[in-house]
Amino acid sequence: MTIQQLNETADDPTQPHVIAKGDGDHIHFLNHLATRKITAAAGGSMVATEFLAPRGFGPPLHVHHDEDELMVLLDGSIEFRSGDTAEMGSTGATVWLPAGIPHTFQVHSETARFLVVSAGRTNAPAFDAFVAELGAPTDRAALPEPGPIDPGHVAAVAAKHGMEILGPPPGPLD
Repeated sequence: MTIQQLNETADDPTQPHVIAKGDGDHIHFLNHLATRKITAAAGGSMVATEFLAPRGFGPPLHVHHDEDELMVLLDGSIEFRSGDTAEMGSTGATVWLPAGIPHTFQVHSETARFLVVSAGRTNAPAFDAFVAELGAPTDRAALPEPGPIDPGHVAAVAAKHGMEILGPPPGPLD
Protein backbone atom coordinates (compact mmCIF):
# COMPACT_ATOMS: atom_id res chain seq x y z
CA MET A 1 0.00 0.00 0.00
CA THR A 2 1.35 3.47 -0.88
CA ILE A 3 1.46 6.53 1.39
CA GLN A 4 -1.41 8.07 -0.60
CA GLN A 5 -3.50 4.90 -0.19
CA LEU A 6 -2.70 4.78 3.52
CA ASN A 7 -3.84 8.39 3.92
CA GLU A 8 -6.98 7.76 1.87
CA THR A 9 -7.97 4.65 3.83
CA ALA A 10 -7.26 6.07 7.28
CA ASP A 11 -10.24 7.86 8.79
CA ASP A 12 -7.92 10.72 9.73
CA PRO A 13 -4.30 10.71 8.50
CA THR A 14 -3.29 12.82 11.51
CA GLN A 15 -4.25 9.93 13.80
CA PRO A 16 -2.13 6.83 14.51
CA HIS A 17 -2.31 3.90 12.12
CA VAL A 18 -0.25 0.79 11.42
CA ILE A 19 1.94 0.60 8.33
CA ALA A 20 2.38 -3.06 7.45
CA LYS A 21 5.65 -4.66 6.40
CA GLY A 22 6.09 -4.01 2.69
CA ASP A 23 3.72 -1.02 2.65
CA GLY A 24 4.82 2.48 1.65
CA ASP A 25 6.13 4.18 -1.47
CA HIS A 26 8.94 2.16 -3.08
CA ILE A 27 11.59 4.30 -4.76
CA HIS A 28 14.78 3.29 -6.55
CA PHE A 29 17.07 5.88 -4.97
CA LEU A 30 20.80 6.28 -5.76
CA ASN A 31 21.27 2.56 -6.55
CA HIS A 32 19.35 1.25 -3.57
CA LEU A 33 15.72 0.85 -2.51
CA ALA A 34 13.90 3.38 -0.33
CA THR A 35 10.42 2.73 1.02
CA ARG A 36 8.81 5.85 2.43
CA LYS A 37 6.71 4.81 5.43
CA ILE A 38 5.81 8.19 6.93
CA THR A 39 6.09 11.46 5.03
CA ALA A 40 6.01 15.05 6.21
CA ALA A 41 2.75 15.68 4.35
CA ALA A 42 0.43 18.10 6.13
CA GLY A 43 3.27 19.52 8.24
CA GLY A 44 4.27 16.31 10.00
CA SER A 45 7.14 16.54 12.48
CA MET A 46 8.99 13.42 11.35
CA VAL A 47 9.54 11.10 8.42
CA ALA A 48 10.40 7.40 8.35
CA THR A 49 12.04 5.67 5.42
CA GLU A 50 13.20 2.06 5.20
CA PHE A 51 16.22 1.33 3.00
CA LEU A 52 17.69 -1.78 1.40
CA ALA A 53 21.26 -1.19 0.23
CA PRO A 54 23.92 -3.44 -1.33
CA ARG A 55 27.44 -4.11 -0.07
CA GLY A 56 29.71 -1.10 -0.53
CA PHE A 57 26.87 1.45 -0.71
CA GLY A 58 27.48 4.66 1.16
CA PRO A 59 26.22 8.21 0.73
CA PRO A 60 28.64 11.09 0.28
CA LEU A 61 29.88 12.80 3.41
CA HIS A 62 27.06 15.20 4.21
CA VAL A 63 25.37 17.25 6.90
CA HIS A 64 21.69 17.90 7.62
CA HIS A 65 21.40 21.51 8.78
CA ASP A 66 17.98 21.22 10.46
CA GLU A 67 17.17 17.52 10.75
CA ASP A 68 18.15 14.99 13.38
CA GLU A 69 18.37 11.39 12.16
CA LEU A 70 17.83 8.17 14.03
CA MET A 71 18.90 5.04 12.17
CA VAL A 72 17.94 1.53 13.25
CA LEU A 73 19.85 -1.27 11.55
CA LEU A 74 17.23 -3.96 10.90
CA ASP A 75 19.58 -6.42 9.18
CA GLY A 76 23.23 -6.39 8.16
CA SER A 77 26.36 -4.49 9.14
CA ILE A 78 27.23 -0.86 8.45
CA GLU A 79 30.24 1.25 9.36
CA PHE A 80 29.22 4.71 10.53
CA ARG A 81 31.65 7.63 10.20
CA SER A 82 31.60 11.11 11.66
CA GLY A 83 34.74 13.22 11.90
CA ASP A 84 37.61 10.98 12.99
CA THR A 85 35.22 8.43 14.49
CA ALA A 86 34.28 5.19 12.71
CA GLU A 87 32.18 2.53 14.37
CA MET A 88 30.69 -0.71 13.05
CA GLY A 89 27.03 -1.40 13.74
CA SER A 90 25.24 -4.70 13.23
CA THR A 91 21.65 -5.93 13.28
CA GLY A 92 19.76 -4.22 16.09
CA ALA A 93 22.09 -1.23 16.41
CA THR A 94 20.62 2.25 16.78
CA VAL A 95 22.59 5.25 15.58
CA TRP A 96 21.92 8.88 16.55
CA LEU A 97 22.99 11.48 13.96
CA PRO A 98 22.19 14.99 15.25
CA ALA A 99 21.70 17.95 12.92
CA GLY A 100 24.84 19.87 12.09
CA ILE A 101 27.24 16.91 12.44
CA PRO A 102 28.82 15.69 9.16
CA HIS A 103 28.47 11.94 8.63
CA THR A 104 28.45 9.07 6.19
CA PHE A 105 28.22 5.29 6.37
CA GLN A 106 29.03 2.22 4.30
CA VAL A 107 27.33 -1.18 4.04
CA HIS A 108 29.74 -4.03 4.87
CA SER A 109 27.33 -7.01 4.67
CA GLU A 110 25.98 -8.35 1.35
CA THR A 111 22.94 -6.12 1.91
CA ALA A 112 21.69 -4.02 4.80
CA ARG A 113 18.16 -3.04 5.70
CA PHE A 114 17.73 -0.01 7.93
CA LEU A 115 15.07 2.44 9.03
CA VAL A 116 15.83 6.16 9.11
CA VAL A 117 13.61 8.50 11.12
CA SER A 118 14.23 12.21 10.53
CA ALA A 119 12.80 15.06 12.55
CA GLY A 120 13.18 18.76 11.86
CA ARG A 121 14.35 21.05 14.64
CA THR A 122 12.65 24.21 13.31
CA ASN A 123 10.82 23.08 10.15
CA ALA A 124 9.02 20.02 8.90
CA PRO A 125 11.63 17.48 7.79
CA ALA A 126 12.48 17.36 4.08
CA PHE A 127 14.38 14.06 3.88
CA ASP A 128 11.40 12.21 2.36
CA ALA A 129 11.06 14.89 -0.34
CA PHE A 130 14.81 14.60 -1.08
CA VAL A 131 14.43 10.84 -1.57
CA ALA A 132 11.36 11.29 -3.78
CA GLU A 133 12.98 13.97 -5.95
CA LEU A 134 16.17 11.98 -6.62
CA GLY A 135 14.48 8.59 -6.92
CA ALA A 136 12.22 6.81 -9.37
CA PRO A 137 8.97 5.26 -8.12
CA THR A 138 8.72 1.50 -8.56
CA ASP A 139 6.28 -1.28 -7.77
CA ARG A 140 9.22 -3.63 -7.14
CA ALA A 141 10.41 -3.74 -3.53
CA ALA A 142 13.86 -4.88 -4.70
CA LEU A 143 17.26 -3.36 -5.37
CA PRO A 144 17.55 -1.60 -8.73
CA GLU A 145 20.17 -2.32 -11.34
CA PRO A 146 23.11 0.01 -10.55
CA GLY A 147 23.38 3.04 -12.76
CA PRO A 148 25.34 6.28 -13.01
CA ILE A 149 24.89 8.95 -10.34
CA ASP A 150 25.43 12.64 -11.11
CA PRO A 151 27.15 14.09 -7.99
CA GLY A 152 26.39 17.68 -9.04
CA HIS A 153 22.68 16.93 -9.33
CA VAL A 154 22.68 15.11 -5.98
CA ALA A 155 24.39 18.12 -4.35
CA ALA A 156 21.88 20.57 -5.86
CA VAL A 157 18.86 18.53 -4.73
CA ALA A 158 20.42 18.03 -1.29
CA ALA A 159 20.91 21.80 -0.89
CA LYS A 160 17.28 22.38 -1.86
CA HIS A 161 16.25 20.08 1.02
CA GLY A 162 18.51 21.44 3.76
CA MET A 163 21.54 19.17 3.32
CA GLU A 164 25.07 19.94 2.23
CA ILE A 165 27.38 17.50 0.47
CA LEU A 166 30.86 17.85 1.97
CA GLY A 167 32.81 15.05 0.32
CA PRO A 168 32.63 11.89 -1.76
CA PRO A 169 31.06 8.59 -0.74
CA PRO A 170 33.28 6.09 1.06
CA GLY A 171 35.75 4.25 -1.19
CA PRO A 172 35.35 0.66 -2.38
CA LEU A 173 35.53 -2.16 0.16
CA ASP A 174 38.40 -4.66 -0.07
